[in-house]
Amino acid sequence: MTFPTLNRHQVREKALQAIFQLKSNDELDIDTAIEMARLSDYEKQYDTHGWPEEPYLYRLVEGVLTNQDPINEKIRPYLKKWTLERLPRTDVIILQLAVFEMLFVDEADVPSRVALNEAIELAKEYCDDSSRKFINGVLSNLMTHTENP
Repeated sequence: MTFPTLNRHQVREKALQAIFQLKSNDELDIDTAIEMARLSDYEKQYDTHGWPEEPYLYRLVEGVLTNQDPINEKIRPYLKKWTLERLPRTDVIILQLAVFEMLFVDEADVPSRVALNEAIELAKEYCDDSSRKFINGVLSNLMTHTENP
């Protein structure tokens, strides 16, 4: 049986789902959260044994969780009258994923513009229109100030 491989957008979507689960359930470990996220589209169609490796998925999840404080500090100045604690959890995770890719992943591998566009696409799928616009504004401002300090 051949198992589906994920494209980069699907990897980001699974990372969002896994991080959301990890932040919602302290008893989950990263491997279980990632497995649950990967199976969410397929339910019982596939046995997880022999599932293809997705190293970038692990890199995103572990990277966001490990670097959460510095990522959040980069986001905070651009929130304008908001705090991370007041934002919906999904919005925060999308911001964190994008900022991780912008600041901790080599620009040649994931250009900042791609990270921003992917965050907007995730927001279209998982958030309302006002959240999508807010995420776009925060990340656009951060990207502008990061490129032109």
